[in-house]
Amino acid sequence: MSLSFSDVHTLLEQKYEEFNRPNFNDDDPVGIPHQFSKKEDIEIAGFLAATIAWGQRKSIINNARKIIQLMDNEPYDFIINHTKKDLKRTEGFVHRTFNAQDLSQFFQSLQQLYKVHGGLEEVLCKSPDVAANIAHFKEVFFENAESLRTFKHVSNPSKGSSAKRINMYLRWMVRNDQRGVDFGIWKKLSTSNLMLPLDVHTGNVSRKLLLLERKQNDWKAVVEISDQLRKFDPKDPIKYDFALFGLGAIDHF
Repeated sequence: MSLSFSDVHTLLEQKYEEFNRPNFNDDDPVGIPHQFSKKEDIEIAGFLAATIAWGQRKSIINNARKIIQLMDNEPYDFIINHTKKDLKRTEGFVHRTFNAQDLSQFFQSLQQLYKVHGGLEEVLCKSPDVAANIAHFKEVFFENAESLRTFKHVSNPSKGSSAKRINMYLRWMVRNDQRGVDFGIWKKLSTSNLMLPLDVHTGNVSRKLLLLERKQNDWKAVVEISDQLRKFDPKDPIKYDFALFGLGAIDHF
């Protein structure tokens, strides 16, 4: 199959329109933060849901709901006010390799982030350089971590990682197209600077459409495909995440 640049653009626009609808939230982790209206609740619930967003989607959503329940369905209030004693409620939690110890550390790190560093947006949106922002975030997030094992649950582009889950989370928080999926509540980073959440689906479809040559799904591939998508829409290139993911995961393109 060989499509022209114009044909690919038309296809991506059509699929963006098709998949970027509120019913997308029903079986996607982005539905978790849609339970909330307060900025801090949305961004904390979203961050924790995105953190465990690998594996079966049903399992991701079920376990993300458990995390919200562990926070008494008030994410920001819990993060700010929890004590060491409250962390015992994480016992028994597990999502694949993310366990109770990891969740406890994330709660503590988030508390530090909000009390000392101004919160998630402040630390994750320092500059237009998303890779540098993520590396900075990881350093700050784990500055007082008690265990090294939890470090692996925040990816670092400077180590070559595609950082799929954080890029997905940034899309949720930054994009603002009033379609009912992405929130657009973060203003410190421009949509034009976002990077594609690269996974098996978006990577395979990008290669089939001849938008991506690199074989590995690493940060170099993220840069390559994101630059290609900017040719279609320089101001909002990552809107095509809906199209690429939908073509792969739903249409089996």
